[in-house]
Amino acid sequence: MTDQLRIAYLGPEATFTHQAARQTFGRGARYLAAETIGDVFSMVGQGYADMGVAPVENSNEGVVTSTLDLLVDSDQQIAGEIILPIRLMLMSKEQSLDTVRTVYSHPHVWGQCRQWLGRNLSEAKLKDARSTAEAVTLSAEVAGTAAVGGELAAELYEVPILVENIGDWTENLTRFLIFSNRKSELTGDDKTSIVLSIKDRVGALYEILKPFGDNDISLTKIESRPSKRKAWDYLFFVDLEGHRDEPKVKETLERVGEYCEDMRVLGSYPKGNVIE
Repeated sequence: MTDQLRIAYLGPEATFTHQAARQTFGRGARYLAAETIGDVFSMVGQGYADMGVAPVENSNEGVVTSTLDLLVDSDQQIAGEIILPIRLMLMSKEQSLDTVRTVYSHPHVWGQCRQWLGRNLSEAKLKDARSTAEAVTLSAEVAGTAAVGGELAAELYEVPILVENIGDWTENLTRFLIFSNRKSELTGDDKTSIVLSIKDRVGALYEILKPFGDNDISLTKIESRPSKRKAWDYLFFVDLEGHRDEPKVKETLERVGEYCEDMRVLGSYPKGNVIE
């Protein structure tokens, strides 16, 4: 009998991370909720979970910086990515918007539905919760309140959806990373993520980017973050097409490494598709 796959995720139950994990690994896996993204990494690193799932960026709100920072300090490898459409629902036990006085949600959510809330609940107070799931449980306990979250939260916590799809953008996607202690094999349709620091000299960034162009390797993302080692020192996170075991990618990364103070491959993994 095959052991049940253990998946750690940013909880609590019914968050968008939980939804992304369930839609990827199915109902047969065992899901372990973690209080923080750091706890997700720890659970995988200590062997309590086989894989972890954490958000890394939203198409409208940008990157989740804590995930990037933890990747730098972790020995774990990115093993995959999940791209989930975010459909925001207003949930409440109230029967009408007229009686909603307070709305709860995670702080990252407000920027994704601020226009709708301004048009329809301009007098309501917006209060932060630790997660969209917690927001739903809070709204279930207090009269005159509502929560913004996902459909899974409405289902699991039995709070009715008052208004569907209140997001301000028709396309709102969040990208989640899957990570584990194992490297992913080449599939033929892969991405590689690296983190690097550059030497402090004129033209250093150009020298690093040039090998990618020379070998016709597409870069899909470049993100900078403070290194936290000294003021105005930055790390660069780069996503590129291809697997590190492909000869062209391997040779390019070797060339890039010659111009860096430090470079590390965070993982090569199959490209993710938008899941429904």
